Amino acid sequence: MLIRARVPLRISFAGGGTDVSPYTDEYGGAVLNSTISRFATVSLIPRKDSKIVVKSIDFDKTVHYDLSEDFSLSGQFGLIEGVIDHFKKHFNLPSGFEITVQNDAPPGSGLGSSSAVSVAMIGALLEFVGSSMTPYEIAELSYKIERIDVGIKGGRQDQYAAAFGGFNFIEFQRDYTLVQPLKLKENIRLELEHRLVVAYIGGSHNSSDILSDQIKKAKKGQNIEMLHRQKKLAYEMKKALLLGNLDEMGEIMHEAWQVKKGMAKGITNEKIDTIYESARKSGAIGGKISGAGGGGFMFFLTHPEKRYTVMDSLRKVGAQPISYVFYGEGLQVWKIR
Repeated sequence: MLIRARVPLRISFAGGGTDVSPYTDEYGGAVLNSTISRFATVSLIPRKDSKIVVKSIDFDKTVHYDLSEDFSLSGQFGLIEGVIDHFKKHFNLPSGFEITVQNDAPPGSGLGSSSAVSVAMIGALLEFVGSSMTPYEIAELSYKIERIDVGIKGGRQDQYAAAFGGFNFIEFQRDYTLVQPLKLKENIRLELEHRLVVAYIGGSHNSSDILSDQIKKAKKGQNIEMLHRQKKLAYEMKKALLLGNLDEMGEIMHEAWQVKKGMAKGITNEKIDTIYESARKSGAIGGKISGAGGGGFMFFLTHPEKRYTVMDSLRKVGAQPISYVFYGEGLQVWKIR
């Protein structure tokens, strides 16, 4: 028997950073995001012994464990170990297994790939042990393992985007999270898909350092007004999107990027600024980097007739536009015998 689980990666349009404690705990956060047709996939094959074999396609590395041993919860495989460790402690794992992890985006891409792997692993292991959870429960468990057990700094939106999928407006409070799926008219969704250019700019974001700086500033009250503005812009962008005012959405995106750049060290650099200005000059209304910043993917909302001009300008400055479509499903799990 083979169990396979996959979840889509996400792009975050607005509100990023307001889902990170301590801001969320004190003021509440809000983000607007959507999943796209790039996936984290986990394949699990049960074994007849207590051995666990984990193969990462992305890192081109295989590691071996045993159910009887303790996990370090550190290094490249720390998050994977964290998920397995939770199931070892809280579920009756019937045997060892072989698990293969593959991501459609490079590590550090800013598309929420780490959380996507966590959610996919939880989905596969729930199927393996014959249990089930709601998308809310899966997202919360993924958050707990990633942020608390393993200690990876970050926010809350990635786990919920992966578990639910589609366009979502997500509100965060200290004690709960509320996911509001957005039902866009098809013509609005298709037009946004046409006008939104997603490009890989290379490198990888060091989210830990960036988020550490953001958290430090939030604790000192130094970037609270910026985070308040980001949250307000998330609400404004949701309204513009639902009404199909895509030009306005692009303008809000541009303002949000100007605010985001000042929130922490390392979010932008000379290369990112050059790419952004090139896109703007060639017909992008607004754009931003995906994730914490520093590298990975950027996306740009263009004027209707300027999509291909923007794509050409991005290639000239070293960015690589990718093909994608918006993807409406979250975690999916299936078996093959």
